[in-house]
Amino acid sequence: MPPTPTLQRPSNVSDALARGRLGVPSVIFFVLSAAAPLTVIAGVVTTGYAVTGVTGIPLAFLVVAAVLALFSVGYVAMARRVENAGAFYAYVSRGLGRPAGVGAAWVALIAYNALQVGLYGAIGAASAPVFGTLFGVEPHWALVALAAWALVAVLGLLRVDVNGLVLAVLLIAEIVVIVVFDLGQLGNPAGGAVSLDALSPANLLVPGVGAVLVLATTGFVGFESAVVFSEESKDPQRTVPLATYLSIAIIAALYALSSWTMTVATGPENIARQAGEQSVELIFNLAAAHLGGTVVTIGQALFMTSVLAAMISFHNTTARYAFALGRERVLPAAFGQTSPRTGSPRVASLAQSLLGLVVILLYAVNGWDPILQLFYWAGTGGGFGVLLLTAVTSIAVIAFFARNPATENLWRRAVAPGVAAVALVAVIAVAVDNFAILLGVAPDSPLRWVVPAVYPAAALLGLLWGLVLKGTRPDVYARIGFGAASAAAALRTTTGEPARVGSGVSR
Repeated sequence: MPPTPTLQRPSNVSDALARGRLGVPSVIFFVLSAAAPLTVIAGVVTTGYAVTGVTGIPLAFLVVAAVLALFSVGYVAMARRVENAGAFYAYVSRGLGRPAGVGAAWVALIAYNALQVGLYGAIGAASAPVFGTLFGVEPHWALVALAAWALVAVLGLLRVDVNGLVLAVLLIAEIVVIVVFDLGQLGNPAGGAVSLDALSPANLLVPGVGAVLVLATTGFVGFESAVVFSEESKDPQRTVPLATYLSIAIIAALYALSSWTMTVATGPENIARQAGEQSVELIFNLAAAHLGGTVVTIGQALFMTSVLAAMISFHNTTARYAFALGRERVLPAAFGQTSPRTGSPRVASLAQSLLGLVVILLYAVNGWDPILQLFYWAGTGGGFGVLLLTAVTSIAVIAFFARNPATENLWRRAVAPGVAAVALVAVIAVAVDNFAILLGVAPDSPLRWVVPAVYPAAALLGLLWGLVLKGTRPDVYARIGFGAASAAAALRTTTGEPARVGSGVSR
């Protein structure tokens, strides 16, 4: 009797996201929107001045930019060989082994989700003065957050290029108003003279420097996401390097200039006190004194849209990380589903939206502070997680090219990523020592250790899960880190052939 044919049910795991929809400008808009220039300048920089009292923040941005540029040399070189929406996860898998890659993935999910949901705490504060000026009423922050959440949730299900178009409009307007504010501050220096004190190394190398460097690194979070969109780029070999380097340069210039001109307008000796008293309103109050109320209202509206743009960008980035893990079945396979109509990572996007909704309602019901306890703490914690991932990825790049030395020159495969790794590890060490200062809590506060400890704990659990997959589900283990090629890796494993897809196969 002939064997009964088995009907193969179609897989609910998509091999790839929609290709060819993003050019260099679109990817840059995603990256810069994640960086959220006006949000960082109005919120993170002013809070940093107030919490740390360190006036060398402008120089810290330039130092961090130099380190990240070095990191990017090896990062984009590896991007030419590893095209995967999982980015850090894929790179660590291919460089340091699959279990380490799963650990990195879990760290990435926590860090990016923290950055995304933290922004819901900022949108209320950003919108209050706008609604107050235009409508004479300031709604509860949670109502504004829920409206923003709904918009982000809908956009997350649409085509990625539609999201890119929205971000382009918001970002260009945002950068214009930042430059106008900077010119206003430079044209009206405190005491009648422009001070360069904030650019002096002596004002950076002080107690609290570790906290400042982490704050500066948080401002750059998103620079690495050009790789996340590589699968959807028209020409990944050209798009990823250009978008990465241009984004670092633009972010560094905006942040260093704006944080410096803020000290020019207040006087370096007064910046910490005024930032503590006025918080996110500082740059708008300075603009009101020099540029008039109309410009301030426009700036406040763009601050609100800056937060919204960052939400959209981080939502897309986070959803693609979850998609990459679902596609390779490190997470449930449902996360690997894409929309047949738009090509967006449908289930991963909905899951991220559900998390955001839960957080908004939880904070609203309990009356927790949406700025300090959600935006600042979650943003700082998320930024620290990305800093850890960046350092580990530097090491992974070196390991990857150690097995493929003929593919890149010595500078790209070892020297630049090696120097970046040393610098990043040094920043991490100083940051951990300064974490109480960074969070603005007492040295004996449990948060001082709990927040940074979340990531090594998640990495360890992820690594153990990777080892479990190796022993119990070798077909899933074989596809870790290979992206759209993971299906081929799994097929070769089931047919008894070595699961080798591409070069530098991890263990």
